[in-house]
Amino acid sequence: MKSAIVYLGQSNTYYMRLFSILFLITVFTGPSFAQRFAHIADQLPDGEYENIHVKKLDDDPLTTTYLIWVKETVREHHHAEHTEVVYVFEGEGLMTLGEQEQKIGPGDYVFIPKGTLHSVQVLSDEPMKVMSIQTPQFDGSDRIFSDQ
Repeated sequence: MKSAIVYLGQSNTYYMRLFSILFLITVFTGPSFAQRFAHIADQLPDGEYENIHVKKLDDDPLTTTYLIWVKETVREHHHAEHTEVVYVFEGEGLMTLGEQEQKIGPGDYVFIPKGTLHSVQVLSDEPMKVMSIQTPQFDGSDRIFSDQ
C-alpha cells in the first residue's frame, strides 16, 4: 500500500465531500454511534503548550480521533500497528512521508499506512491544527521514534 498526500484546495469540493463522508463513516461505524458533535473551528488547546498539544475527541475499539496543534515539529516516527489519517485545518508545514516531502496546508489530506516513517516541520507563523484519525484504537504506545 502506498502512502499519499492529496492536495484538497478550497475549490475542490469533490474531495472535501469525500473526506466528509469518510470521516462520518469512521465516526458512525463500530459498536456504538457517535454520542456528540463538535465544531472543529471552535476547538482550542486546553491551555498553554510548548510545541505539541493533543486533544482526544473520541475513541472506540476501532479508531481514535485527535485534534493536534503543532508549533514547530513532529519528530520522525512510525506506527507498527496503526494506520493514520491526517487532515489539515490551519497552518502550513513540510511533511516527510517515507521518501516523499510535500508542503501541506489547510484542506490537505494525508494517508499514512502503518510502518511508514513520517514527520512535520511547521512553516507558518501560526501553529498547524490537524485532525489525526488512528485505526485501530490508539493508546499512545505505538509511536516509535526513529532517534531512539
